[in-house]
Order: sequence, then C-alpha cells, then structure tokens
Amino acid sequence: MSQESDDLGMAMVVLERLEKERLPRALDLKAKVDAGECLDDMDIAFLERVFADGEDAKPFLARHPEYKELSARVAKLYEDITTKALANEKAQPDS
Repeated sequence: MSQESDDLGMAMVVLERLEKERLPRALDLKAKVDAGECLDDMDIAFLERVFADGEDAKPFLARHPEYKELSARVAKLYEDITTKALANEKAQPDS
C-alpha cells in the first residue's frame, strides 16, 4: 500500500473514532469539570490514551495540514478539560 492509501485509511478510522467515541466522551468530561467535579481514574486513563494517540498522530498531521484546524480545536478542548480538572482538584478540601 502507498503512504497516501495508508493515510486515507488512518484518517477514516481516526475521524470515525473522534465522532463516535472521543468527542462525546470529551464533551461529557468537559461538562463534568465545568460542574466542579474532579476526574476519576477512568477519566484520567481515557485522557492518557488520547494524549498518547495524539503523539502517534503527529507524523500524519505533519503530512496533512488540512487537519490542522480540527486537531487544534480538539487539543484545545482537552486543554480546557485538564486545566479545569486541575483547578477543581486544587479547590477540593484536603481529606
């Protein structure tokens, strides 16, 4: 298979995963932290997978700048989630 064919397949898989899994879960996490809640272990594990996948996707994104805006918007969403989650953790009274 050519790089172009491989990239097309990868783009299809990543976009489907984003639409059906990652974005709905990210929006749920955003609502959770916006409500003042803290992330649990499953939420953190999800974010760790997302960040690892993001690192793996860097070469693909370098070859396909047409996905740069989408990637930046998704990264901003995750940044907002983690920033708010950290603020919520710091606001929690010590146990």
